[in-house]
Amino acid sequence: MRQREISLNILPIKPVEDEEEHFITSWETPMKKDAFEMDDEEKIDKIEGHFRKIMETLGLDLTDDSLQGTPRRVAKMYVQEVFSGLNPKNRPVARLFENKYNYDQMLVEKDITFYSHCEHHFVPIYGKIHVAYFSSGKVVGLSKINRIVQYFAKRPQVQERLTVQIGKELEMILQTENVGVVVDANHMCVASRGVGDTNSKTGTAYFSGKFKDENVKREFLNYINAK
Repeated sequence: MRQREISLNILPIKPVEDEEEHFITSWETPMKKDAFEMDDEEKIDKIEGHFRKIMETLGLDLTDDSLQGTPRRVAKMYVQEVFSGLNPKNRPVARLFENKYNYDQMLVEKDITFYSHCEHHFVPIYGKIHVAYFSSGKVVGLSKINRIVQYFAKRPQVQERLTVQIGKELEMILQTENVGVVVDANHMCVASRGVGDTNSKTGTAYFSGKFKDENVKREFLNYINAK
Protein backbone atom coordinates (compact mmCIF):
# COMPACT_ATOMS: atom_id res chain seq x y z
CA MET A 1 0.00 0.00 0.00
CA ARG A 2 1.34 3.41 -0.97
CA GLN A 3 2.24 5.63 1.98
CA ARG A 4 -0.02 8.66 2.27
CA GLU A 5 2.08 11.79 1.98
CA ILE A 6 1.68 14.77 4.25
CA SER A 7 1.64 17.93 2.15
CA LEU A 8 2.03 21.62 2.89
CA ASN A 9 -1.77 22.02 2.85
CA ILE A 10 -2.05 22.18 6.63
CA LEU A 11 -4.60 23.88 8.85
CA PRO A 12 -3.40 27.21 10.30
CA ILE A 13 -3.04 27.62 14.04
CA LYS A 14 -5.69 30.18 14.88
CA PRO A 15 -9.06 30.35 16.66
CA VAL A 16 -11.62 28.44 14.65
CA GLU A 17 -15.36 27.81 14.80
CA ASP A 18 -17.24 24.84 13.35
CA GLU A 19 -20.89 24.28 12.66
CA GLU A 20 -21.55 23.34 16.30
CA GLU A 21 -19.97 26.56 17.62
CA HIS A 22 -16.85 25.11 19.20
CA PHE A 23 -14.34 27.83 19.97
CA ILE A 24 -10.61 27.69 20.66
CA THR A 25 -9.83 30.54 23.00
CA SER A 26 -6.21 29.87 23.99
CA TRP A 27 -3.30 27.51 23.43
CA GLU A 28 -3.37 26.83 27.18
CA THR A 29 -5.78 24.17 28.44
CA PRO A 30 -8.71 25.88 30.24
CA MET A 31 -8.39 24.98 33.91
CA LYS A 32 -10.17 26.08 37.10
CA LYS A 33 -8.04 27.87 39.69
CA ASP A 34 -8.86 25.18 42.27
CA ALA A 35 -8.20 22.29 39.85
CA PHE A 36 -5.69 20.59 42.14
CA GLU A 37 -7.14 21.17 45.58
CA MET A 38 -8.48 17.60 45.50
CA ASP A 39 -6.00 14.74 45.31
CA ASP A 40 -6.36 11.95 42.76
CA GLU A 41 -8.22 9.58 45.08
CA GLU A 42 -10.82 12.22 45.89
CA LYS A 43 -11.31 12.88 42.18
CA ILE A 44 -11.69 9.17 41.47
CA ASP A 45 -14.34 8.84 44.19
CA LYS A 46 -16.33 11.80 42.85
CA ILE A 47 -16.12 10.75 39.20
CA GLU A 48 -17.16 7.22 40.15
CA GLY A 49 -20.33 8.55 41.75
CA HIS A 50 -21.13 10.85 38.83
CA PHE A 51 -20.53 8.16 36.23
CA ARG A 52 -22.68 5.71 38.16
CA LYS A 53 -25.55 8.19 37.92
CA ILE A 54 -24.98 8.60 34.18
CA MET A 55 -25.15 4.83 33.65
CA GLU A 56 -28.27 4.53 35.81
CA THR A 57 -29.90 7.40 33.91
CA LEU A 58 -29.22 5.53 30.68
CA GLY A 59 -31.14 2.60 32.16
CA LEU A 60 -28.23 0.23 32.77
CA ASP A 61 -28.44 -2.35 35.56
CA LEU A 62 -25.36 -1.82 37.70
CA THR A 63 -26.03 -4.98 39.70
CA ASP A 64 -24.93 -6.96 36.62
CA ASP A 65 -21.48 -8.55 37.06
CA SER A 66 -20.21 -6.95 33.85
CA LEU A 67 -21.30 -3.41 34.76
CA GLN A 68 -20.96 -3.06 38.52
CA GLY A 69 -17.25 -2.19 38.41
CA THR A 70 -17.48 0.14 35.42
CA PRO A 71 -17.94 3.47 37.26
CA ARG A 72 -14.77 2.88 39.28
CA ARG A 73 -12.81 1.70 36.24
CA VAL A 74 -13.84 4.76 34.23
CA ALA A 75 -12.96 7.10 37.10
CA LYS A 76 -9.48 5.59 37.51
CA MET A 77 -8.93 5.65 33.75
CA TYR A 78 -9.83 9.33 33.55
CA VAL A 79 -7.64 10.46 36.43
CA GLN A 80 -4.66 8.10 36.19
CA GLU A 81 -4.46 7.46 32.45
CA VAL A 82 -6.24 9.28 29.63
CA PHE A 83 -6.41 12.67 31.39
CA SER A 84 -3.25 12.39 33.48
CA GLY A 85 -1.71 15.21 31.43
CA LEU A 86 -3.96 17.71 33.21
CA ASN A 87 -1.87 17.36 36.36
CA PRO A 88 1.40 19.36 36.25
CA LYS A 89 3.04 16.84 38.58
CA ASN A 90 3.13 14.50 35.57
CA ARG A 91 4.98 16.99 33.36
CA PRO A 92 8.12 15.30 31.96
CA VAL A 93 11.43 16.49 33.36
CA ALA A 94 13.82 16.65 30.43
CA ARG A 95 17.56 16.50 31.00
CA LEU A 96 19.59 18.38 28.40
CA PHE A 97 22.94 17.23 27.06
CA GLU A 98 25.70 19.14 25.34
CA ASN A 99 25.67 18.83 21.57
CA LYS A 100 29.19 17.38 21.60
CA TYR A 101 29.03 16.32 17.96
CA ASN A 102 28.27 19.90 16.90
CA TYR A 103 25.40 18.53 14.88
CA ASP A 104 23.88 21.58 13.21
CA GLN A 105 21.34 19.94 10.88
CA MET A 106 17.68 19.20 11.42
CA LEU A 107 16.86 16.43 13.88
CA VAL A 108 13.56 14.70 13.12
CA GLU A 109 11.54 12.24 15.17
CA LYS A 110 8.55 11.09 13.18
CA ASP A 111 5.56 8.79 13.57
CA ILE A 112 5.07 9.30 17.30
CA THR A 113 1.76 7.58 18.02
CA PHE A 114 -0.61 9.51 20.26
CA TYR A 115 -4.08 9.04 21.73
CA SER A 116 -6.07 11.97 23.04
CA HIS A 117 -9.72 12.91 23.61
CA CYS A 118 -11.80 15.60 21.92
CA GLU A 119 -12.87 18.13 24.54
CA HIS A 120 -16.18 18.70 22.74
CA HIS A 121 -17.50 15.12 22.96
CA PHE A 122 -14.87 13.24 25.03
CA VAL A 123 -14.26 10.70 22.27
CA PRO A 124 -10.81 9.69 20.98
CA ILE A 125 -8.45 11.62 18.74
CA TYR A 126 -5.52 9.52 17.57
CA GLY A 127 -2.78 9.58 14.98
CA LYS A 128 0.86 10.46 14.42
CA ILE A 129 2.96 13.42 15.49
CA HIS A 130 6.21 14.43 13.80
CA VAL A 131 8.72 16.69 15.53
CA ALA A 132 11.90 18.40 14.34
CA TYR A 133 14.33 20.95 15.74
CA PHE A 134 17.71 22.58 15.25
CA SER A 135 19.96 22.40 18.29
CA SER A 136 21.04 25.64 19.93
CA GLY A 137 23.88 23.79 21.67
CA LYS A 138 21.74 21.38 23.67
CA VAL A 139 19.99 18.12 22.82
CA VAL A 140 17.47 15.97 24.67
CA GLY A 141 16.97 12.20 24.79
CA LEU A 142 14.57 11.02 22.10
CA SER A 143 12.27 9.29 24.60
CA LYS A 144 11.69 12.64 26.30
CA ILE A 145 10.19 14.01 23.10
CA ASN A 146 7.72 11.11 23.14
CA ARG A 147 6.90 11.80 26.79
CA ILE A 148 6.25 15.48 26.05
CA VAL A 149 3.86 14.49 23.27
CA GLN A 150 2.02 12.05 25.53
CA TYR A 151 1.80 14.57 28.39
CA PHE A 152 -0.09 17.11 26.31
CA ALA A 153 -2.13 14.45 24.50
CA LYS A 154 -3.44 12.98 27.75
CA ARG A 155 -6.03 15.65 28.40
CA PRO A 156 -9.25 16.83 26.76
CA GLN A 157 -7.94 18.51 23.63
CA VAL A 158 -8.46 20.19 20.33
CA GLN A 159 -5.84 19.34 17.74
CA GLU A 160 -4.78 22.92 17.11
CA ARG A 161 -4.05 23.51 20.80
CA LEU A 162 -2.20 20.20 21.14
CA THR A 163 0.05 21.16 18.22
CA VAL A 164 0.95 24.55 19.68
CA GLN A 165 1.48 23.19 23.20
CA ILE A 166 4.00 20.63 21.98
CA GLY A 167 5.81 23.23 19.87
CA LYS A 168 6.09 25.79 22.67
CA GLU A 169 7.15 23.19 25.22
CA LEU A 170 9.95 21.97 22.96
CA GLU A 171 11.14 25.53 22.38
CA MET A 172 11.33 26.09 26.12
CA ILE A 173 13.00 22.79 26.99
CA LEU A 174 15.48 22.76 24.09
CA GLN A 175 16.22 26.48 24.44
CA THR A 176 15.77 26.94 20.73
CA GLU A 177 13.51 29.02 18.51
CA ASN A 178 13.72 26.48 15.70
CA VAL A 179 10.99 23.87 16.13
CA GLY A 180 8.61 22.12 13.73
CA VAL A 181 5.60 20.01 14.70
CA VAL A 182 3.14 18.30 12.36
CA VAL A 183 0.08 16.41 13.63
CA ASP A 184 -1.91 14.02 11.44
CA ALA A 185 -4.99 12.77 13.28
CA ASN A 186 -8.25 10.86 13.14
CA HIS A 187 -11.21 12.28 15.06
CA MET A 188 -13.81 9.84 16.33
CA CYS A 189 -16.24 12.73 16.85
CA VAL A 190 -16.28 12.89 13.04
CA ALA A 191 -16.05 9.15 12.34
CA SER A 192 -18.30 7.57 14.98
CA ARG A 193 -21.01 10.24 15.28
CA GLY A 194 -22.29 13.28 13.45
CA VAL A 195 -21.32 13.14 9.79
CA GLY A 196 -19.89 9.61 10.19
CA ASP A 197 -16.90 10.15 7.88
CA THR A 198 -14.39 7.37 8.56
CA ASN A 199 -11.86 8.38 5.88
CA SER A 200 -10.98 12.01 6.58
CA LYS A 201 -7.92 13.08 8.58
CA THR A 202 -6.95 16.44 10.01
CA GLY A 203 -3.53 18.06 9.71
CA THR A 204 -2.09 20.86 11.83
CA ALA A 205 1.39 22.31 12.11
CA TYR A 206 3.55 24.56 14.25
CA PHE A 207 6.63 26.17 12.68
CA SER A 208 9.00 28.58 14.37
CA GLY A 209 12.36 30.12 13.52
CA LYS A 210 14.13 28.37 10.64
CA PHE A 211 11.06 26.23 9.95
CA LYS A 212 9.24 29.28 8.59
CA ASP A 213 11.64 29.16 5.65
CA GLU A 214 9.89 27.29 2.83
CA ASN A 215 12.99 25.23 1.95
CA VAL A 216 13.49 24.08 5.55
CA LYS A 217 9.79 23.36 5.92
CA ARG A 218 9.84 21.28 2.75
CA GLU A 219 12.92 19.37 3.95
CA PHE A 220 11.07 18.51 7.17
CA LEU A 221 8.01 17.30 5.26
CA ASN A 222 10.23 15.21 2.97
CA TYR A 223 11.66 13.49 6.05
CA ILE A 224 8.12 12.76 7.23
CA ASN A 225 7.09 11.29 3.90
CA ALA A 226 10.23 9.22 3.42
CA LYS A 227 9.76 5.48 3.89
